Amino acid sequence: MWYYRDKLFTETPDEYAGFVYLIADLNNDMLYVGKKLFWTTTKLKPLKGKKNKRHRRAASDWQDYYGSSERLTEMVNAFGKEEFYREILHLCENKNTLSYMEAKEQFDRNVLIDDRYYNGIINCRVNSRGLKLVTL
Repeated sequence: MWYYRDKLFTETPDEYAGFVYLIADLNNDMLYVGKKLFWTTTKLKPLKGKKNKRHRRAASDWQDYYGSSERLTEMVNAFGKEEFYREILHLCENKNTLSYMEAKEQFDRNVLIDDRYYNGIINCRVNSRGLKLVTL
């Protein structure tokens, strides 16, 4: 289950591209900060006689997602999903804002230096186009 502002979050919102999240391991108080897209886009062949490819948007696996960290995945498999608390920190309207907010949270929390975090890398590529910062 995901929580946002202390409330259960279950619906896939059309107006947001994704979210920045915090996962807490209830066994050892370790944390993980990451991002996840609500939607996946697949390219389809052009219609007969047309040149432009088509795109299809479908909901991602965000409801069952537990991060990309191998260490975190091992812990989830070992102890079970019920031993982890998943919180949405920011809802973001586009991918650029999503990447920015993830990196900001990771740097602000010193996830690479602090031993309480499962994070092993901060990977970021952001430009100013379309950047919409979330007010806290």
